[in-house]
Amino acid sequence: MLKAKDIMHTDVITVSPETTVEELGRLFIEKGISGAPILDADNRLYGIVTENDLIKQNKRFHIPTLIRLFDAMIPIEGFASVEDEIRRMSASKVADICIRSVITVDPETSLQDIATIMSEKGVHLLPVLSSGTLVGIIGKIDVIRGTLGEADRQQS
Repeated sequence: MLKAKDIMHTDVITVSPETTVEELGRLFIEKGISGAPILDADNRLYGIVTENDLIKQNKRFHIPTLIRLFDAMIPIEGFASVEDEIRRMSASKVADICIRSVITVDPETSLQDIATIMSEKGVHLLPVLSSGTLVGIIGKIDVIRGTLGEADRQQS
């Protein structure tokens, strides 16, 4: 059975929280990657940033729907996220747009568990940590390659 260590990329391109959003976009284009782990000054995982985070920065601003009841304005939806949405849209540093709550796996995580995590949690990149240190990264295409490789071995 394949594990994370069998399908992960070990030459991981990382950024820092202080990397500018512009530098990040250029890095994604130049390296042909869709996301990158963010490491702090102590080389600990700070977060992860993806193409989706860059795209969200350019989306239309959603003004929450309000209703007036007597003399009060009551938000119907999305009011709590307005401040967060403004912060993301005006961000200049990776720290302002990244995901801090990162789902990770360890080198011994099975391919099936990785596929399940990606599917159920809706994540596209999984950093691989060993004793708290980043040792690799797994993308959706790596899972597909692993699945095809395992299927090939079962047929032969």
